[in-house]
Amino acid sequence: MSFADIIGQEEVKQHLMRLLMENKLPHAIMLCGPRGAGKLPLALAFAQTLLCQHPTDDGACGSCSDCQMTSLWAHPDLHFSFPVFKGKSTDHPVSEDFLPQWREQISRCPYFDTEEWLEDIGAENQQIVIYVQESDNLQKKLALKSSQGGRKVVVIWLPERMNEQTGNKLLKLIEEPPVGTHFLLVSQEPDMVLGTIQSRVQRINVPALPEEDISKALQERHSMPEEDANLLAHIAQGSYTEALKRMQNDSEQQQFFDLFVQLMRHSYARRIKDIHQWSLVVSELGRERQKRMLEYFQQQLRENFIYNFHKPQINFLGREEENFSTRFAPFINQHNVVGIMAELSDAQRDISQNVSARMVFFDLALKMIVLLKNG
Repeated sequence: MSFADIIGQEEVKQHLMRLLMENKLPHAIMLCGPRGAGKLPLALAFAQTLLCQHPTDDGACGSCSDCQMTSLWAHPDLHFSFPVFKGKSTDHPVSEDFLPQWREQISRCPYFDTEEWLEDIGAENQQIVIYVQESDNLQKKLALKSSQGGRKVVVIWLPERMNEQTGNKLLKLIEEPPVGTHFLLVSQEPDMVLGTIQSRVQRINVPALPEEDISKALQERHSMPEEDANLLAHIAQGSYTEALKRMQNDSEQQQFFDLFVQLMRHSYARRIKDIHQWSLVVSELGRERQKRMLEYFQQQLRENFIYNFHKPQINFLGREEENFSTRFAPFINQHNVVGIMAELSDAQRDISQNVSARMVFFDLALKMIVLLKNG
């Protein structure tokens, strides 16, 4: 992975290289930004540059022995930390237990999100966390001398998934790292990262990708016709990951759309028996997927409200979603949009707090009856 493999983000690349070349590089950096902007690819490319024997102004040389090892993500001085789940085999999971799946995923495509990672490790219905054992494991690794006599790099993906105990333990390591050690944190929700960790890292914001960068990448890397690439880039709203998922007709996205349509139709028609069956089906999805579904519902609600203004340049709907919105959007207006959004947000909060999913979703659907009629 080199900087040349990363879509757009030229300013961030240049900023990182300036820090390195001018010897102003802090020992801990946190790359922050929206999903699909390229934070993890940037961290991987910069990690390779830090481990390179002969870095240039454009990044890693790509030819030294260290670069060759890093390209396979097997460099002994490159360490990864990422959220995992408690499987049947252990109550004390660490990233190392899932390293083969991680290396395979970043080698296949570093533009991925939590949904894909959950699928990779067979944890679709689980919540993933960076557990406290992770800090102990990292301390042991970093206590060893660099095998190549140079830097050691730790890439931490989604530090917001640390519990407080883990964060406090890692804080000491980040605050006073072994000589020559650099931490690269990759966060989608930086405000959820432990405050004391936030205060000890240099934050670099990675903006959403422009539509033209996404469209160009889809055309060049996937041979997509320009018209289709432009539409997909618009819908993706700055996320190359979202564009890839849409391109591949992601089954989860289709499932969420179908469930959204069912909820709205059953609620508007006051079909209580169907609503009850809907809540039973949704309650079996698993909490991580339920949270993603509710996030998708909120996105669709915003899009349907905006659809009424007839401004296609600020609407981000796929063809099937738009076909539904032509009929459904008039029922979402200033009288009920805030109320519906609040109910979806409350449901997402309750699911995160392990409230009974069956109760949460049946209650949500019943409230939707009133809110849709009020519109």
